[in-house]
Amino acid sequence: MQLTGTAKKVQWLLLIGRVMLRGMPRRHALLAVAVALVWGVNFVVIHVGLRDFPPLLFAALRFLLVALPAVFFVGRPRVPARSVVGVGLFVSAGQFGLLFTAIHEGMPAGLASLVLQLQAVFTVALAVVVLGERPGVRQLAGSAVALSGIGIIAAGRAEGIPLLALALCVGAGASWGVGNVITRHARPPDAIALLVWSSLVPPIPLAALSLALDGPAQVGDALAGVGAGGLLALAYIVLASTFFGFGVWTWLLRQYPASTVAPFTLLVPVAGIAAAWLSLGEQPNAAELVGAVVVLGGLGLTSGLRLRWPRRARPAPSPASAC
Repeated sequence: MQLTGTAKKVQWLLLIGRVMLRGMPRRHALLAVAVALVWGVNFVVIHVGLRDFPPLLFAALRFLLVALPAVFFVGRPRVPARSVVGVGLFVSAGQFGLLFTAIHEGMPAGLASLVLQLQAVFTVALAVVVLGERPGVRQLAGSAVALSGIGIIAAGRAEGIPLLALALCVGAGASWGVGNVITRHARPPDAIALLVWSSLVPPIPLAALSLALDGPAQVGDALAGVGAGGLLALAYIVLASTFFGFGVWTWLLRQYPASTVAPFTLLVPVAGIAAAWLSLGEQPNAAELVGAVVVLGGLGLTSGLRLRWPRRARPAPSPASAC
């Protein structure tokens, strides 16, 4: 009965994507929801992959497999080299190196999917400092609400989640925010090219850090003894999360305004928490649930989301009444 109740809650929450937006054909809305689901499940997959790989080595392999095949088919991005390096260091190496390490250090996968979305708050703050943007009242209020939600989660963390793991996950969101500002400043005409070529940056520094922190013996043992779970996890984050997810997301952003597409990212932590609950048994406590709702509400304000409930269709008038 508990599984049935959970499944009903998940089904209801997944309908948020349809309720949020009415300016997109259903098939494209379903694509956006699919990407959010893939990205949400990705956090559980990371948890599985970390059973076979040290975190920094896992992140290095992810970007190595993204860059090496694709770099021969994708032209160089038409942005300055420093922008490519900056995106590679902050969006790729910094974000995922810190995220993988946070989960390795005890951050629950579902909760990580929520905390990482603080990147929106960091992006707003950094855009003010670096780009001179002026956030509106809604964005400032949303950022404050989201940060208060993280405070609620930290104060009532379940089962002694290490504060170091939580801090690393917040740091991953901050690194993503820095990368977002670099990307916004560069204004790349081809986001796929920037993704592929910036993925050349992380493998060497992440692998070097893994060798320094984990030791050559542990790195060698991980590579020699990797199991099916580790290989499947690596394949998922490369093929599904990166190529499918980012490719479809980029295509949607080309077809519709960012304000139409971006709110679907609010489904990522919903999917992540639900997937971790169902597959890993990560059942959030009351404080985490309250904090999650507060964070999602704050992120909704930050992104300017306005829920528009679909209206009941009115019956078409008969020919007689039309006259």
